[in-house]
Amino acid sequence: MPNVKYYYFPVKALGESVRLLLSYGGQEFEDIRVSEEDWPAFRPSTPFGQMPVLEIDGKAYAQSTALSRYLGRKYGLSGATPEEDLEIDQNVDFANDIRSKAATVQYETDEKLKAKYHADFTKNVYPELLEKLDKIIKKNNGHIAAGKLTWADFVFAGMFDYLKVMLQTPDLEKKYPSFQQVVDAVYSLPKLQAYLKQAPKTDC
Repeated sequence: MPNVKYYYFPVKALGESVRLLLSYGGQEFEDIRVSEEDWPAFRPSTPFGQMPVLEIDGKAYAQSTALSRYLGRKYGLSGATPEEDLEIDQNVDFANDIRSKAATVQYETDEKLKAKYHADFTKNVYPELLEKLDKIIKKNNGHIAAGKLTWADFVFAGMFDYLKVMLQTPDLEKKYPSFQQVVDAVYSLPKLQAYLKQAPKTDC
């Protein structure tokens, strides 16, 4: 078994999917949670000056979606055809688009503008996107793509708490129960129980 180290901040956000996938695959790994204080010193050693970073036998790899896709292929969670793989990639990108749009609002430093953007996006942007995602999940039997459990579900489940923070909607799953269905499909997997029992509790 390879020697694996995984570096990310002490939150779920965009890094949790890799932790979940490694655990699903039965891969032992060193879960290194880099603090904000330690990040500036660690940053120059990363491939692109950002995290997450997955180190396999001393070689570092980056980009959260690429890492999740790689692990999905490795552990039998990718598509059965190139077209299913395309659908998975497409829907993961769409979910990330929603998060990215919400992040532009959440990380606005001017509080008045932030409130203005949030009101605008909540009324004119988010509903259409979230409705589309809801329909996608329902069409795929409670999954993000391909009508089955894939690495896309791990990406969504891992970032769901973060997405709720970005959208400023802590009860998002009440309006869209299908979202919680995806999360539950992942977090209820027996292969993840050991990791989940020892993982630090974080808000997002």
